[in-house]
Amino acid sequence: AIHRYRETEKSHWSQESLKILQRVRDVAFPPHVPQLAQVHVLDLDKTGYIKPHVDSVKHLFSRPPLKMHFAVLTHRGPARYEFTHEILRDEESFFDGQKIPRERRIAIICRNLPLPSS
Repeated sequence: AIHRYRETEKSHWSQESLKILQRVRDVAFPPHVPQLAQVHVLDLDKTGYIKPHVDSVKHLFSRPPLKMHFAVLTHRGPARYEFTHEILRDEESFFDGQKIPRERRIAIICRNLPLPSS
């Protein structure tokens, strides 16, 4: 589903980065939700895109919005597992009739472990 990208999992961060990641985790996850120690880093090329998809509990990662300035996006429940989401190709990247300029994007993705079924 992802085109023109690089990715890795990272577990070692500087102390300053760890503080920032913890602040993101504190906002994104309810207390006591088990999280994976490794952080997914997705580097999407300027011409890269992600096809429409519904996340699988098998993969457990979410993607931030097309244009983001120091924001946090969380996908939970139906928004993540029942509705499709995508990152448009550059030639399709419009909002309200205006072209949205595309640049390279790097997503830092914190993931949680699957929650037990109730």
